[in-house]
Amino acid sequence: MGFLDSLKAKLGPAKDKVSDLAHQHESKIDHGLDKAARMVDQKTKGKYSDKIQSGTGKAKNAVGRIAHKDDGGTPPAPPVPPAS
Repeated sequence: MGFLDSLKAKLGPAKDKVSDLAHQHESKIDHGLDKAARMVDQKTKGKYSDKIQSGTGKAKNAVGRIAHKDDGGTPPAPPVPPAS
């Protein structure tokens, strides 16, 4: 068994644990991402709002994919941000 095979075998349970935690706390993670996005948007005085919203949406999508990888389905679509 090579080094990479050994590493993959050891990381398998960690990936499952991360997926379980993301599934259990998905709403809290989404709330934290929204809160961080609002804070950064305020600090930059709205100069990068579009980039912040885009990044937040991508992060939420990634969390959704991780949380729902074992469901066999696709994660729910992220909510559309309100117009500024």
